[in-house]
Amino acid sequence: MNPLFRLFRNKIYTAISLLSLIILIGVAGFKSMANYSWVDSIYMTVITITTVGFKEVHPLDDNGKIFTILLILASVVILGYAIAVITEYILSKNNFEELKQRKMQKKIDGFKNHIIICGYGRNGKQAAKKLLAYKKPFVVIEKNKVTIDKFQSEMVPFVFGNANEDEVLFQAGIDRASTLISALPNDADNLFVVLSARQINGKMSIISRASQETSYQKLKLAGANNVILPDRIGGDHMASLVVVPDLIEFIDNLSIVGETNINIEEIAVDKLYKSSEIKTIRDLDLRKKTGCTVIGFKDDQGDYIVNPEADLKLVPNSKVIVLGRPEQIQKLNSLYDIT
Repeated sequence: MNPLFRLFRNKIYTAISLLSLIILIGVAGFKSMANYSWVDSIYMTVITITTVGFKEVHPLDDNGKIFTILLILASVVILGYAIAVITEYILSKNNFEELKQRKMQKKIDGFKNHIIICGYGRNGKQAAKKLLAYKKPFVVIEKNKVTIDKFQSEMVPFVFGNANEDEVLFQAGIDRASTLISALPNDADNLFVVLSARQINGKMSIISRASQETSYQKLKLAGANNVILPDRIGGDHMASLVVVPDLIEFIDNLSIVGETNINIEEIAVDKLYKSSEIKTIRDLDLRKKTGCTVIGFKDDQGDYIVNPEADLKLVPNSKVIVLGRPEQIQKLNSLYDIT
């Protein structure tokens, strides 16, 4: 808990305790000094503390009048303190929220080549979880304030607003971002976001969610590089678990993500060697050096080769896909200083 709010919480507890104490003293005083009933004692205490000015239930003697004067003076001080504490808390809370938002915006303004996630529903949360595991910088655009208050942290920065608005996209740094993930529940909203994002940043990669298969082609035409249909993927996955269960379970194990349990990795060739002479998979000999096996290759044109030959030339701007146990992947990353 923030120290500022802890201080205000203590002050509020003090004010409540003092109010409770003055009420108990008032009730006990009127009961003993004026011989009022419990109901009349409570009534007299409330109208005295609140200073509403009603006439006393029964005439008071001198001792009762002195007690009432002291009760009024004490209650004015305590009520004034309580009102001051509550007012200060409300004003400070608003200021704190504004300062917190400014701090978060300053952090987002420093991002470059980051990822923007539009929508923090089921798909958005899963995307954020995986990006956190790979330590990729990202920012989430969400229009539900309750969701932001619940999940916002230093690790998960939010921008409050509608992703359909260009101003909100610019707050998230769309002009500096490398990738946008549109995970909104409505296909029309995703289409609008994709159109806006592609118009603002023509070089960024855009990945969009789609609920209906009819939206697939529209999102591609709008500028999405990839369109994901969660329902279709989920159905295919469940059917595959019936047809080839062992194979699917093995593939699922390869996709486990965490700080120490990554089994498969994509690595740019530029990070594996910096020589002007083009090398082959055999020249790198990753199997002997790290224990990892090269199972795939993506050339500079974006074409994939599964299980490439050892003599395949690793041209610049291409990538290799390696498979290995977590400790082997870590050894590879450590050997070539890959973060």
